[in-house]
Amino acid sequence: MKLIVKRTLSGLVFVSVLIFSILFSKISFIFVFFISMLFCLYEFKKMIQLKSIFPYIIGTLLFVFGNILNVDDVPARIIFEYVGVLLFLTIFITFASILFAKKEEVVSHLGKIFLSIIYIVVPFTLIVQIPFLNASFNYVNTTILGVFILIWTSDTFAFLVGKNFGKHKLLKRISPNKTIEGFIGGMVFTFLASLVLANQFTSLTQKQWLVIAGIVGIFGVLGDLIESMFKRQAGVKDSSNFIPGHGGFLDRFDSVIFAAPFIFIYLQLVH
Repeated sequence: MKLIVKRTLSGLVFVSVLIFSILFSKISFIFVFFISMLFCLYEFKKMIQLKSIFPYIIGTLLFVFGNILNVDDVPARIIFEYVGVLLFLTIFITFASILFAKKEEVVSHLGKIFLSIIYIVVPFTLIVQIPFLNASFNYVNTTILGVFILIWTSDTFAFLVGKNFGKHKLLKRISPNKTIEGFIGGMVFTFLASLVLANQFTSLTQKQWLVIAGIVGIFGVLGDLIESMFKRQAGVKDSSNFIPGHGGFLDRFDSVIFAAPFIFIYLQLVH
């Protein structure tokens, strides 16, 4: 009973902070997701046994420069200068970091740094871009809020349907609890949720919400499976215990981390 209460309370606090940050202002949204990225980086570094501060340095540079236009309304022409400097600094710092690695671990060390950037930093940087992907490039909080509602719908109903009706394993080797029935159930309810969102959040059309629902349903599950693979190799059940009853930040963001780049690409194409 205590575990259920703890899980419920921590889940409510996590979701409330997330929703509040999204609805309050673009600054609060960007700040909360920057902090969340750092927590996810910490958990992932620990999982892959990477002892280096460089992912934090590179991640901060990428995140800050990647969102400077959104925060400060910097003229677009200046962004090209920032991008050039950013790419140079990222490459320089990444390769310079191997000087601090043991000789026999250079390739592994460098690979882990790049993996941390690609798996954690890039998706978070793109997540924060999603509410700005519209004709006016203004912050539209309903877009990113809708994405998270679809993520939560997919996760919740995949679990409920899988638990009550699941018989066929989706990928037993990596995640023995996930079933094909749960995956289909999550997809169906995610599409239904997108139809409701289309009526409430008119920043996107019904067709666009349906496409995003499809992306969430497919790539969100892949993100969950990929994190499960990392945890299995690391021999851990959760990425951390920062969120009591729910594991760590990476456990809560694994689906959106993998789905976000595809949502970003799609919204770039339609706007």
